[in-house]
Amino acid sequence: MPKLTLHTLHLSPPCRAVELTAKALGLELEQKTVNLLAGEHLKPEFVKLNPQHTVPVLDDDGTIITESHAIMIYLVTKYGKDDSLYPKDPVRQARVNSALHFESGVLFARMRFVFERILFYGKADIPEDRVEYVQKSYRLLEDTLVDDFVAGSGMTIADFSCISTISSIMGVVPLEKADYPRIHAWIDRLKQLPYYEEANGGGGAELAKFVLAKKEENAKA
Repeated sequence: MPKLTLHTLHLSPPCRAVELTAKALGLELEQKTVNLLAGEHLKPEFVKLNPQHTVPVLDDDGTIITESHAIMIYLVTKYGKDDSLYPKDPVRQARVNSALHFESGVLFARMRFVFERILFYGKADIPEDRVEYVQKSYRLLEDTLVDDFVAGSGMTIADFSCISTISSIMGVVPLEKADYPRIHAWIDRLKQLPYYEEANGGGGAELAKFVLAKKEENAKA
């Protein structure tokens, strides 16, 4: 069994995406929590590990890999028994890459626009234009889900990446089943994974509750 250490924060969607990938591959991770709100990611020893001071960071017996998408690809490429989670076929791989970029550039970015102002800037409101921006990202994902999964008929790391963000933001900006039936059906499929709740479900709901609680706290300040 490889010695894999993940510098992580379970509330963080990208970290949970890596956890889902490791579970799918049957890999054990030694997890070292990095408290972002306490500024632990800015300490010299962590900045030395990752100059961009973000989580997750994977340490594979001395080999350091940063950024969740890169870590997921690395784990599947090195440790996967097959290529189902990250296909080698150029066309199928391109679809997965496209979905990964959609998650980081659209889904996660728009969630961050909402969460950051509450968690780091003491704001107690969510501007309507930011809510609409998130809702538009829901619509884009709904329209993308023409198959059972985001990059085709089979589950890939793109699903892990997208669900980590969606499961977090939907508790703050409602994702109505009547408006987004494909997304809800996709979520239900992923919830069937035996490791889903441990690796992602609980953390997604917890992050949403934490943001809403912080929002209320900021309003009283």
